[in-house]
Amino acid sequence: MKIALMNEFSQAAKNAVVLEQLNDVASGLGHSVFNVGMSDDNDHRLTYIHLGIIASLLINSKAVDFVVAGCGTGQGALMSLNAYPGVNCGYCIDPADAYLFAQINNGNALSLAFAKGFGWGAELNVRYIFEKAFTGAKGLGYPPERRESQAANAGILESIKAATTKPYLEGLKAIDPELLKTAVGGERFQACFFENCQDDELAAFVKTLIA
Repeated sequence: MKIALMNEFSQAAKNAVVLEQLNDVASGLGHSVFNVGMSDDNDHRLTYIHLGIIASLLINSKAVDFVVAGCGTGQGALMSLNAYPGVNCGYCIDPADAYLFAQINNGNALSLAFAKGFGWGAELNVRYIFEKAFTGAKGLGYPPERRESQAANAGILESIKAATTKPYLEGLKAIDPELLKTAVGGERFQACFFENCQDDELAAFVKTLIA
């Protein structure tokens, strides 16, 4: 599995701590991690609005399989990521959230609170979150006897989102170009996207933004 981590400007200083824990967990499971957001306060400036754009490009192009995002409370990033077709993001503040999201909703992104409640032992909490998010099979249901109905509801919600949103590339083209250019301007994002993108049309579109 390819996993992207992204921090926005208000919590860029937390990136090293979160990245260390994510790398430790992911490497032990054979997963790859791409640090595509801000790595510190002096990096390419991104807001949680930009994180939604970045996450949607990486997921819809199949450049990555899963995104770990967040902001101060995790709420802004959650809404931003879920604004896009193909992205199903859950809100996660503890390991139980990560486990239940994986089993019940089986989404492809998590939004974490990197300021609220991020105090003593925070590195342990995010490590345990990642362990629950990426260990074992997903979509098994919780409790197990409710698996069938939970899987059906997840599929229904995905079909509703597809019905009420524009086709992905059409939607991107309707967004303020300056927002898009800022979002895709980071070198680490570009490396991850172009090296792993499986959608030629999306790749061509991103190239027009950075030309």
